[in-house]
Amino acid sequence: MSRRLLITGGAGFIGSNFVHHWCQNYPQDRVVVLDALTYAGNRNNLATLEDKENFRFVQGDICERPLVDELLAEVNIDIIAHFAAESHVDRSILGPSAFVQTNVIGTLNLLEAFRSHWKNNSYPDDYRFLHVSTDEVYGSLEPQDPGFSETTPYAPNSPYSASKAGSDHLVRAYFHTYSLPTIITNCSNNYGPYQFPEKLIPLMCINTLMGKQLPVYGDGKNVRDWLYVGDHCTALDAVLNRGIAGETYNIGGNNEVENISLVKMLCELMDELATDLPVRPSSELITYVKDRLGHDRRYAINSTKIQNQLGWSPSVTVEQGLRLTVAWYLSHQDWWQPLLSPEYQAYYSQVYTQSAS
Repeated sequence: MSRRLLITGGAGFIGSNFVHHWCQNYPQDRVVVLDALTYAGNRNNLATLEDKENFRFVQGDICERPLVDELLAEVNIDIIAHFAAESHVDRSILGPSAFVQTNVIGTLNLLEAFRSHWKNNSYPDDYRFLHVSTDEVYGSLEPQDPGFSETTPYAPNSPYSASKAGSDHLVRAYFHTYSLPTIITNCSNNYGPYQFPEKLIPLMCINTLMGKQLPVYGDGKNVRDWLYVGDHCTALDAVLNRGIAGETYNIGGNNEVENISLVKMLCELMDELATDLPVRPSSELITYVKDRLGHDRRYAINSTKIQNQLGWSPSVTVEQGLRLTVAWYLSHQDWWQPLLSPEYQAYYSQVYTQSAS
């Protein structure tokens, strides 16, 4: 039996990878992507799907209730996979209001629209509202602390993570108050194809190719658990097919790495895989810059629940994933070069150039 999915933010990084995954594995399902195409949304991410009979792209804002209502009713959506979000901590520090508007108000709008649609269809048990969130809602870990679990108290430390925490709470409340069949996932740092150049890994790859400084915040010893986006997509697949409504599932890559170690790994890969680098070895470009405000020291995910209950586990090591990612950025310069717009350059200068030490 075919399903009908509305995927919000499906032209963004994780969203577009998930769209490709779902269309490849479930070609009988109908997929509608709703994306506002703000700076990090890129319709080119979905170019190979545009001619598929069961695929449709709609440019629009999740805060537009009439549009969401129309799509839910017209396509008779039974699954919302909600990726749409403002997601970059640095930008949230510069301008928090947009994060509250999209991440909190936008999620509330989707929940209300889906609740009405679900009610109009006599409360089907198999409907799902999948809310894709982040481990940053849990705050920061000390070196000896265990990884975040589904019962870790929320302690967001940036406007971005606070807005995502707010949206998580709304999704949870809609399950407990209205019995709306929602599921929350909280993932660790994703990386892979189609990631906007402002994020750490593509930033380092692109700057290396351009011979620009590789800015590393503070002492570079902040630790992240790195999750290859393909593994994230298979986890979300498991959640939608086998997950239980009302549950939360933490998704991690089991790849904890200090930022500076990650950057050095990327430099080695670039030296190996790239030709005609302006500076070689590229590690000479590493530059320490003033630390991010409120910079969380360590994130780590305990994925025991999803592994035990849904049979999912990550399959890509950070060494494998970085090699795949570097190779993708090297072979897709026509994808990322147009993204280095004047707006992006101004943002980059504001965040990094002025704080170099």
